[in-house]
Amino acid sequence: MAALRITVIGTGYLGATHAAAMAELGFEVLALDVVREKIEMLERGETPMYEPGLEELLRRHVAGFEGTTGRLRFTQDWAEVGAFGDVHFVCVNTPQKHGEYACDMSYVESALSSLAPHLTRPALVVGKSTVPVGSADRLSRMIAELAPAGADAELAWNPEFLREGFAVQDTLHPDRIVVGVRSERAEKLLREVYATPVGEGSPFVVTDFPTAELVKTSANSFLATKISFINAMAEMCEAAGGDVVKLAEAIGHDDRIGKKFLRAGIGFGGGCLPKDIRAFMARAGELGADQALTFLREIDSINMRQRGQMVELARQALGGGSFLGKRVAVLGATFKPDSDDVRDSPALNVAGQIHLQGGQVTVYDPKGMENARRVFPTLGYADSALEAVRGADVVLHLTEWREFRELDPARLGEVAKARLILDGRNALDPELWRKAGWTYRAMGRPTA
Repeated sequence: MAALRITVIGTGYLGATHAAAMAELGFEVLALDVVREKIEMLERGETPMYEPGLEELLRRHVAGFEGTTGRLRFTQDWAEVGAFGDVHFVCVNTPQKHGEYACDMSYVESALSSLAPHLTRPALVVGKSTVPVGSADRLSRMIAELAPAGADAELAWNPEFLREGFAVQDTLHPDRIVVGVRSERAEKLLREVYATPVGEGSPFVVTDFPTAELVKTSANSFLATKISFINAMAEMCEAAGGDVVKLAEAIGHDDRIGKKFLRAGIGFGGGCLPKDIRAFMARAGELGADQALTFLREIDSINMRQRGQMVELARQALGGGSFLGKRVAVLGATFKPDSDDVRDSPALNVAGQIHLQGGQVTVYDPKGMENARRVFPTLGYADSALEAVRGADVVLHLTEWREFRELDPARLGEVAKARLILDGRNALDPELWRKAGWTYRAMGRPTA
């Protein structure tokens, strides 16, 4: 039997990573995007976003480079994709709809309606995007109607679980592979695609369509709940004079609870968690099960409240008055470290709020400066942490980059106007900063 050939539709964050990983696993891969600039970048072995290890992976496989396998090529031609592929992965974006909670399915629908007419022989189309439960059933009918191959053009759903900053590792060595299928043939093809990770011990979970569609949103809802839970405990610690870091350590030793995702701070953001839990609530309402997910509304509001509380903490630290004329240094712009993604970033949101209230805000981030400037052109930006802190009345640590944990507090103290640091991520070592003469204050630790 001839080796499987794979196509990847959409070369954003998910698609570019998936295409490179499939080539790494030994497959011939053809990736398509409707945006010419994205294709041209990838053909040069460059990525449109910062993700550790991804450019190296691309350069091992992109055709046209010296010493590469040449297994990864790019196109804008749907007919070429249809003719080439046995398995077509759909990796396009499903953003939140403008002005509502539901998710926008137009990119997925447009990708499938462009691909299906070119499926003239048996093929498996695999959805990886995060979609509202019930979508796969509808999309599979759409493909069968539009494809010349009819029912031989099948759909499967294979949700992605990439963590930004670990995407390459998560694609090559996933902690689980979930496939929603309707036939033995679809399952067999996906077992073939993922033979290497399955051979290394990645669990392979076979489900129906609705379960596969629910996995990603329910996992994200659980993680969001865990983060908001510890942030709610931080509010209690603030009120009662406790220490949320010690509290998290103590409950984290219970292996039913676990230590991960129990770091209190300014909350979660990014392109996935907030939009996924909102779309999940919207879908529950459409299915008449809205009461099952009402708690997610509270999870969302606890999370959003943290941003305002960080602004208040900064105001109190500066004497409780207005931010006018105060210089505020913000360390961190991305929603998490090891990424250049500033979508719905709590750090930028806090910086923006203080700026709107008259503070002179200067931001520094190791990778997110360009994206931050695009979203908030009116903030000040510095080329290093030291420059950001120069002359500052207060320093806010808002994204837990390793670079910030390794800063020299004494050196920063020499250039700051006041040695006052607020840790919005509970990630710095208070003793280290205090020794260098800083006043250290963190969320949920009024006495630490």
